[in-house]
Amino acid sequence: MFKELNPLLHSELRLAIMSLLIGVEEADFTYIRKETGATAGNLSVQIDKLAKAGYVEVTKTFKGKMPCTLCKITAQGVDAFEEYVEALKSYISPR
Repeated sequence: MFKELNPLLHSELRLAIMSLLIGVEEADFTYIRKETGATAGNLSVQIDKLAKAGYVEVTKTFKGKMPCTLCKITAQGVDAFEEYVEALKSYISPR
């Protein structure tokens, strides 16, 4: 039987964000935008959705005089991502 896929993570951009963050301590907004190819506006909206779900922690700082938004996956986000990957395996595993 197929496991239910987390609809929040099933979005291509949100899954890409989580995939990037799972492998790093933290990443800045510019790096995530560059890696995903997303527009700044769309990326901002998707990061906000992940943050509201408790999957990503967002910290706004400055590098010199330039604003810098840092994103870090939370323990809850790691759990959700790992559960999503396990559920996805139920779709691709041979029967």
